[in-house]
Amino acid sequence: MINNTVLKQLLEAGAHFGHHTSYWHPKAKKYIFTQRNSIHIIDLEQTVTMLEKACTFVQDLAARGQNILFVGTKKQAQQTIEEEATRCGMSYVNQRWLGGMLTNFAVIQARIDHLVRLENKRDKDELDLLPKKERVKIEKEIFHLNTQMGGFKEMTTLPRALFIADPIKDKIALTEAKKLAIPVIAIVDTNCNPDGIDYPIPANDDAVKAIKLICSKIADAIIEGKTEAFSGEPGAAELVAEEEHEEAIEILGSYTFEPEEPEEPEGSKEPEELKEPEEPKKPKKPKKPDEPVKPKETEGEIASR
Repeated sequence: MINNTVLKQLLEAGAHFGHHTSYWHPKAKKYIFTQRNSIHIIDLEQTVTMLEKACTFVQDLAARGQNILFVGTKKQAQQTIEEEATRCGMSYVNQRWLGGMLTNFAVIQARIDHLVRLENKRDKDELDLLPKKERVKIEKEIFHLNTQMGGFKEMTTLPRALFIADPIKDKIALTEAKKLAIPVIAIVDTNCNPDGIDYPIPANDDAVKAIKLICSKIADAIIEGKTEAFSGEPGAAELVAEEEHEEAIEILGSYTFEPEEPEEPEGSKEPEELKEPEEPKKPKKPKKPDEPVKPKETEGEIASR
């Protein structure tokens, strides 16, 4: 059933306005309700349904403790992406997408480690020992790296999903996610190709209010998933148990076990190595029969001798 509250919020935010009829993508036709004044109108009923589906998927990921990366480098989405990602405790990219951020993650991680080392030196006042020119140079480098990577410097592994505000503006992020088979949630306007996006949300990606509304719904779903995981509700427990079971299967698959050989009964054991035969013991000499004890002679018999 359609949630009328969300439908009304999307309508008030202007999420139903698409692009000019001459600037559209034919594959987005299924999300177009009608056209008015040469402008396509998006079917908000489909938007509500697909937004709920995306929120359910994100909530399940958050309940399992997985990371979702927010991406929005266009001016209308930069501030919203930063605020909502910070609110739900996820990483974000709101400036320029660095090429190879996902496909060449090891190099990006090395630059993040370099940034963290420089910040540690600054916090320990080690930069005060350097000449002024070198100190200013390092501070500029820290500012530049924070501008590019400050939103995801806490991300130590690849994200399990991407939320993209505009898949045309951030097409490199979409391409890298597809190469690594990372699920993508994206706002799809009438000029976007929905193919290749796992969870498309048809809406106006140029209206600040529409972007903020959809981002807030995604962030609320993430917070709800985290709350379920910490509160220990039955649904979250099943998700965690399933994840642990899958990890256990992966771990067991990396080992090879050899069956133990059954113990053989004592009678079937092979005879041990033959020992040298011991020398036969010499038979003991038979004891002589005890001689009869002679009676002691009396004094009279001794005197008569």
